[in-house]
Amino acid sequence: MSTWNIDVSHTNLGFTIRHMMVSKVRGNFTDFEGKIEGDPEDLATSKVSFKVDMNSINTNSEDRDNHLRSPDFFETEKYPAMTFNSTKVVKTSEDEFDLIGDLTIKDVTKEVTFKTEYEGKATNPWGQPVVGFTVEGEIDRKEFGLTWNQALETGGFMVGDKIKIVIELEANPEA
Repeated sequence: MSTWNIDVSHTNLGFTIRHMMVSKVRGNFTDFEGKIEGDPEDLATSKVSFKVDMNSINTNSEDRDNHLRSPDFFETEKYPAMTFNSTKVVKTSEDEFDLIGDLTIKDVTKEVTFKTEYEGKATNPWGQPVVGFTVEGEIDRKEFGLTWNQALETGGFMVGDKIKIVIELEANPEA
């Protein structure tokens, strides 16, 4: 069984959430690691894992990022990492899979499913194989204890409940 490491410099772990009921805020995490254990060209036979440093959140607003690190949201001093470990991968078409596994945020673990598309395999200029995937899913932040919000005078709330996650990743074989 081979191991492929996520190439952080060629991977974007991003998210989108509704803001004030009228717009969306996008952000990403810049410090994480992950691996695919098995054959990435046949993801159904593989295991996938991620570990994300929650302090690396970036929404292009230092004040908002600091608020997200606070006990109102991720409480990163107490819970510095978010993890995902696949429990099953189901092939849904030639290049698409349901990546099912346990996502842990703070001290809450829930089963989630990410739609995953195999983008292909190439060889980089240094002769090393590279594989690519697009991974998409949605979680309800309240299910993970992320319940802070603020009512708006115009109705509704400051922060939406659904978080869309999109990961565009490259992986290289472990040396």
